[in-house]
Amino acid sequence: MPILHWLNKDQAVTAAQKSTYRLLEEVPELSYGDADNENLLIQGDNLEALKALIPFYAGKVKCIFIDPPYNTKSAFEHYDDNLEHSKWLSMIYPRLELLRELLSEDGSIWITIDDHEAHYLKVICDEVFGRSNFIANTVWQRKFAPQNDAKLIDANHDNILVFAKNINIVQINLLPRSAEMDARYKNPDKDPRGPWTSGDSLRREFREYAYYEITTPSGRKVLPPPGSSWRFNKEEVPRLIAENRLWFGVDGTGVPRIKRFLSDVKQGVIAQTIWPHTDVGNTQEAKKEIIKFNSSDIFDTPKPERLMQRVLHLATNPNDLVLDSFLGSGTTAAVAHKMNRRYIGIEMGEHAQTHCQTRLKKVVDGEQGGISKTVDWQGGGGFRFFKLGEAVFDEYGSLNTAIKFPTLAAHIWYLENKTPLQGSADNPLLGIHNGTAYYLLYNGILGDRRPQGGNVLTSAVLNELPDIQSQQKIVIYGESCRLGSARLQQANITFKQIPYDVGML
Repeated sequence: MPILHWLNKDQAVTAAQKSTYRLLEEVPELSYGDADNENLLIQGDNLEALKALIPFYAGKVKCIFIDPPYNTKSAFEHYDDNLEHSKWLSMIYPRLELLRELLSEDGSIWITIDDHEAHYLKVICDEVFGRSNFIANTVWQRKFAPQNDAKLIDANHDNILVFAKNINIVQINLLPRSAEMDARYKNPDKDPRGPWTSGDSLRREFREYAYYEITTPSGRKVLPPPGSSWRFNKEEVPRLIAENRLWFGVDGTGVPRIKRFLSDVKQGVIAQTIWPHTDVGNTQEAKKEIIKFNSSDIFDTPKPERLMQRVLHLATNPNDLVLDSFLGSGTTAAVAHKMNRRYIGIEMGEHAQTHCQTRLKKVVDGEQGGISKTVDWQGGGGFRFFKLGEAVFDEYGSLNTAIKFPTLAAHIWYLENKTPLQGSADNPLLGIHNGTAYYLLYNGILGDRRPQGGNVLTSAVLNELPDIQSQQKIVIYGESCRLGSARLQQANITFKQIPYDVGML
């Protein structure tokens, strides 16, 4: 498969791995609403924030939507959008790598971009997600009025690149049928099966076995026009007539048409790749939505709530987890909240507070802008606000002494098994994976910080470990080990020392 090369790509490929792994620290005074919620709003660099999320959310995010800076050489206040091309590629690559780790196997990622970088982004996504996992390039009509000062051709659309984590199991929902679609179905013959419409019974090619006369109810005999044939075999005609599935017109003399009943139609329609602004909104609509909660500082390229509603309807179901690591004005989180989806939003700088936190507070309080009336939003729920905290490891790879047991437990579990740790992490036995039991001796988990208290593996500590006698294969992390190699081998224990054997993700 062809791949893209650019200046400093080697550094971009390793940037995710080398990124600092930081703690997430809640800011209670900026959290809001019902405290019993799983919604996160994170302020900080999104590369480091994504890295911090991986031990807890890897493989759990059903839908990722991102609206990265477009690199259009038209810098605006909220992002440095005037990046050189190679810098833009180096910025997006490691973030896509981490986003892929967070995406569930049946999930999808949706990326808005304009034509300046869309084709390069497609090649990078082919490399990160796999070319076979490409779903579609959807075209969103972001504006409808022509821009008369455009130099050559006025670009009135954005692209939305859609990739699956696994194309074989990804879930994309149907769109709901519109009243206009259903209005095409009538019932002129009062069929007890309800409204129907008629479809063409002719095939636009000649097939000898399907070329024959049909006698209409009026006694008229009809043949397919030259060069065509019926869509059904001659043997099927008596059954179709008996079941009243052929329509010969009100007077019973017309060329038969096949009746298709509304009750037999799927309860939705498959999405297409052209999204007109009349269906999903435009940037002017989005700016009006933002003015309602921040009239003095408006993003130049906001996305309307109807656009996000379309994406989340297609890609998720209620209670699924949604992630946006370029949250901007907070649209993704606001719409996810109103649609009963769990969400994680990441935004750098003060806009996490001035735009996103402010907007989400109003959503919790029941604001009626955007899609609120469409989804009957009445308010409720809540979110928790976090900032990036201290680094888990220093520049030499040593563990930060301020790290708490649950954080280190989640990190070690993901390091070993590449899956998030389940449960509350309040026990030395972290869990069992593929026949191996993983234990962590840290922060006095067994009682105190003395060697016999639990941070150092001794005979006494070993005997106190829960379910230790029933394990066939064991990995134990601790500050040090007082057991000899023969004893460890006899018990089939692999000991790993903190901090030296606790690698950075």
